[in-house]
Amino acid sequence: MAVTNLQHVGLEVPDIDRALSFYTDAGLERLERGNNGIVRCAGRDQDQVVLVEGPRRKLHHVSFGTTEAGLDDIAKRLRRAGHKLLDAPNETPEPGIWVRDSDGVLVNVKIAEAAPSRGGPEALGNPPDWLVNVPGHYYRQGLRAAPEKDQPAQPRRLGHVLQFTTHIDRKIDFYTRMLGMKLADRVGDFIAFMYLEGGSDHHVVALAKSDAPGLHHASFEMGNIDEIGLNSARMLDKGNRHCWGFGRHVIGSNFFTYFRDPWDGLIEFFSDIDYIPAGYDWQARDWPLDDALYCWGPKMPDDFVTNFEVVN
Repeated sequence: MAVTNLQHVGLEVPDIDRALSFYTDAGLERLERGNNGIVRCAGRDQDQVVLVEGPRRKLHHVSFGTTEAGLDDIAKRLRRAGHKLLDAPNETPEPGIWVRDSDGVLVNVKIAEAAPSRGGPEALGNPPDWLVNVPGHYYRQGLRAAPEKDQPAQPRRLGHVLQFTTHIDRKIDFYTRMLGMKLADRVGDFIAFMYLEGGSDHHVVALAKSDAPGLHHASFEMGNIDEIGLNSARMLDKGNRHCWGFGRHVIGSNFFTYFRDPWDGLIEFFSDIDYIPAGYDWQARDWPLDDALYCWGPKMPDDFVTNFEVVN
């Protein structure tokens, strides 16, 4: 048994109101719960980012959902491996299991399903609502494609998080043996991508080598590339700092763009990511670095993989 979904990411920040303003600029919804700030996607009854006050921006925890049987199985594996199960932190009293991973980062696993969203995995065979004309095949006829500039373009769901880690293989071992995730692809000991055995996006957790743990980015799914563009334009109009994109990743295949938060962390907007169904014989590949990060797009900024939780 394994984790079945990504619930949310917990993040310490020195100014919760400022962080909430950034996420609302990104098209997300804000609310407050006790001393914490909560970020959700419109129309989705699930926390996506939990903001905790702290002296600096810092990864606080990552939360996953599973079944009742899955929670029991994961707890047994953790105990057998010598991991100490912890009480929930006072500042984030979530139910379920709390444990520290190989980097000392808090991980929460609780009984929870992924909330329905305007997007996310659905049954195959549903026709797309975004038709594209290609040479020799006009799938969109008699219709205008360009969106209205004021049409809604809000994130649909938290798709994945990329964490910094001091040791890629130890972190992979924790997520595979303890939480039941699987390796999708890797780039030597520089970066790795993990998916859910019950079927998920190409990666739900990604790992990047650094001198210290931390959160590189939280990634939110948009409906299509137009929604990425519209939401990005609105972010820029509100004075937010664009980091990288628009482009297409090699690993995962998703279209992407990234913005900096007030403390130099990142938020990604993506669409059209690879999906690995349950039971599929996916062959993880070890990619060369020079062919791993993006197919096309602007040159990657020199500071893109900087761990600002260490620098700042």
